[in-house]
Amino acid sequence: MTRSFVCGVVLTVLPAALAAQQGQPQIGIAPVTLTAGPYSFDTAEQHRLKVTIVARGLAHPFSLAFLPNGDALVTERGTRLRVIRGATGTQAKVEPDAVTGLPSMPAFRTGGLHEIALHPKFASNGLIYFTYNKAGEVSASNPQQRQSAIVLARGKFDGKGLTNVQDLFVGNWNNGASGSRLAFGPDGLVYVTTGAPFGEQAQDTNSVYGKVLRLTDEGKVPPDNPFIGKPGYRPEVFSMGHRDQLGLTIHPASGAVLTAEHGPNGGDEVNVILAGRNYGWPKWSYGRTYEGPRWSETPLAPGIEQPLLLWIPSIAPTGLTFYTGDRFPTWKGNLFVGSARRGEVPRTGGLERVVLNDKMEELRRETLLTELHQRIRDVRQGPDGLIYVVTDEDDGALLRLEPEPGASK
Repeated sequence: MTRSFVCGVVLTVLPAALAAQQGQPQIGIAPVTLTAGPYSFDTAEQHRLKVTIVARGLAHPFSLAFLPNGDALVTERGTRLRVIRGATGTQAKVEPDAVTGLPSMPAFRTGGLHEIALHPKFASNGLIYFTYNKAGEVSASNPQQRQSAIVLARGKFDGKGLTNVQDLFVGNWNNGASGSRLAFGPDGLVYVTTGAPFGEQAQDTNSVYGKVLRLTDEGKVPPDNPFIGKPGYRPEVFSMGHRDQLGLTIHPASGAVLTAEHGPNGGDEVNVILAGRNYGWPKWSYGRTYEGPRWSETPLAPGIEQPLLLWIPSIAPTGLTFYTGDRFPTWKGNLFVGSARRGEVPRTGGLERVVLNDKMEELRRETLLTELHQRIRDVRQGPDGLIYVVTDEDDGALLRLEPEPGASK
């Protein structure tokens, strides 16, 4: 039986000790556990949207990739790779054992496994690509901090495990690496996002952090990368001046590369990534500091790229995808952006739908799924033409979005 979901928000004040530690009263929304569902929503253009829980019991899923047979691979943030059998069907099952063969990944903040993606020729070569932060030395001055390095790796997937796993590219060591995404362009090259939320690394031309990297599928530098042969520049870098980039997608028609980037406190962006361009962080931002003042007097300067999309207040943007299927005709060509929380308030995540014209100019937006009070961490189109999201929770879930029978189109 379909259940119409009614929002029931519970405001709680965090314990006094925690509030005092953070220097101010903390207002949040109590954790919300998803019921069995399905849920029913009305939306602005599609109408009568059905949301079904496909699978649950995932520990903070980060990335989702579908296999040709309808199974799905899901990374659990920093730790494991899981398989969901029959993810596009009605009897999906999470394999109890994690995929074997991954490199050793000691747990630390922002460390370990992040993104997963299939090689464009996966059907013939079986290759899976993934990014992770390799652990380095623990800081002598701060035992809570350790160095890390971004890694692009791959292995051959046999349905249960990875073999012939290789680190294709290892970035320089640093003290503040964050999550990453990867995607294959239409030219077969690999684009990798790296974060630099603190410090000046995003503007450091000799660092791979706060950048979009562009590599071959062997982890090498393509001969037409913009900074090749330029002294003091890493040749893997394709663009620079980025903060945390936790979304990445390729436009299905033009091949344009788009990333989703967190501002500090507001100023979240979706950017069209152009070769050799500078996107401003940390010198220019539309956001504010966490104490309130504006981050910079002006958000832009000569030579700094304007974002395609902007959110003030923040939505904590996550996965990105363009919808190309036929199951949602009125959404065809729309950009979907995951959201972990809105306006720095926990438990307010959702899914953003953005309508763009053929010149990649914004026409309108709609926010979906906020009534579920879940952190949406990734969004993908399934091989069945439906939309799937994963929730970044202790009991993380894979959700399917589909039109209800008889819904208007």
